[in-house]
Amino acid sequence: MALWRIRATVDDRPGYLSVLTASLALRSVNILAVQVHTTEAGAVDDFLVDAPDSMTETELLTAIAKGRGRNAFVARAEAQGLADQPTRALALAGRLVHEPDTLGEALVALLDATEVRWRPEPLAGRPGHDDERMRLADPAGGSFEVLRGAPAFTPAEYARAQALVELSGALLRRQREQSTLLLADGAELTVRQATADDLEGVRRLHQRSSAATLQRRYLGGGRPADARLRRLLEPSGAGRTLLAVAGDRVVAMANLLTEGDLGEIAILVEDGWQRRGIGTALLRRLLAHAERSGIAAVEAHAAADNVAMLRTLRRLGAGPAERDGTMVSVTLPVPAERPVGEETPAVS
Repeated sequence: MALWRIRATVDDRPGYLSVLTASLALRSVNILAVQVHTTEAGAVDDFLVDAPDSMTETELLTAIAKGRGRNAFVARAEAQGLADQPTRALALAGRLVHEPDTLGEALVALLDATEVRWRPEPLAGRPGHDDERMRLADPAGGSFEVLRGAPAFTPAEYARAQALVELSGALLRRQREQSTLLLADGAELTVRQATADDLEGVRRLHQRSSAATLQRRYLGGGRPADARLRRLLEPSGAGRTLLAVAGDRVVAMANLLTEGDLGEIAILVEDGWQRRGIGTALLRRLLAHAERSGIAAVEAHAAADNVAMLRTLRRLGAGPAERDGTMVSVTLPVPAERPVGEETPAVS
């Protein structure tokens, strides 16, 4: 038996798909997968089939015609074609997450394109497609022209390609939010938003932090379990977690947790990196994010003997402290406008 890819258009009326499949079945053609693309010209049926080794392309085209199929396309297929389109698209999306600059290659694989041309100029006119050409904006700048002689592109394929483009754009926007933090002593750190993939790095940050540092961060609690760390890495609502990274080592984590239009911030800095301005820099960025997200007020809680943290909060404009036993709570002003560029923080 041999694998073939078949695409043909049939009238979008009840029973017409069954006529086509019956015509193929009469010739011992086994349908392994099928997709239906709705178009203005009718239903475009895309098959992956297993046909007898002796069957030729001409015989397959004859069977399609007798099954009331038109505009037929037939080509030999490889075993990897057994993966259905949703699985294929998800695999390519996963690749983009780790390699955001491979959008062109992903489009080739998704669409079985013969060629993808990239141009530095922005897309002229609106994105779209015709039978042999698809036009897409490149989120990184420029535009893509995707070419395929046959079969003709369908609206469903264009929608899949556009979804990959939008994913690439979201990934690039996240990359742009990454910045370099230059400390007063000349050291450089990368500041970026946390993701679920940072669990191991944040776990190691907690393992390297002393019991006293963890106690100040979690106000008496010990090292948090992984389930809590996952919630901190990707907080709900308008919340955000920022990381300061030296090389591939997470040295600080700052969290903004929200409930409605209220927020709460907290920070953990590895012992060897404390009192170097990292906490101030991260908290300023979180307050700027709170302002952009419409957060009305932000609170912070600290142990009454945590002098360094209380000094940092005062530097950020914290209001009068409210003491409850060994804990102090303050409200921080949400800035009306605050620079978001790189900064050189003062040493705490």
